[in-house]
Amino acid sequence: MSQSLDTLSDFEPLSAVDARVLGCLIEKQLTTPEAYPLTLNALVTACNQKTSRDPVMNLTPGQVGQSLRHLEGREMTRLVMGSRADRWEQRLDKALELVKPQVILLGLLFLRGPQTLNELLTRSQRMHDFDDTEEVRHQLERLAGRGMAVQLERQAGQREDRYMHLLGTGEDREAAIASSGSRASSERSDGGGHDEGRLVELEGRIAALEERLALLELGISRD
Repeated sequence: MSQSLDTLSDFEPLSAVDARVLGCLIEKQLTTPEAYPLTLNALVTACNQKTSRDPVMNLTPGQVGQSLRHLEGREMTRLVMGSRADRWEQRLDKALELVKPQVILLGLLFLRGPQTLNELLTRSQRMHDFDDTEEVRHQLERLAGRGMAVQLERQAGQREDRYMHLLGTGEDREAAIASSGSRASSERSDGGGHDEGRLVELEGRIAALEERLALLELGISRD
């Protein structure tokens, strides 16, 4: 049953593991469709990537499997039986009645925590062709109107507004905000704010190479 609510006041918060699992399924559905739906092992690898993840996690197959079953009960994931291996797909769009751009933005926020409009625009390029940051802002405002996202107040050292999802627990939100503030302080002290765009672009290239390697390991070629 989809949760067609104006706001999600009675929504059961996602755990940090749930958010990571959904974020990875959303990402891989669009960046490596050849390997999607994902096997449990492929999903564990995606959850524990060292790039394009904040924070970096070290989840076990048991933790990921438990999360998948929990999310399946909430109709946010679905098991696809296969002849060689069972696979999993995300159903967040149907569970929460979301359009594709909103699903993609939530997926990025699940994977990376609070982000600026420019970061979201750049990091979404492999998944969706947003026209500009204003289109990203529009979709985030639609999510905010339903209580799924929020624009954060700028902290010291931050040059741009950041947005985060509101589908997790209060403790996870506070940790994400604190982490975002720490990164801003580090960027300011290191003078790294000027290189932010180049860093995001480099992260995207590394993620694309990791995805290509994962496909080769599965015997799948994009050529």
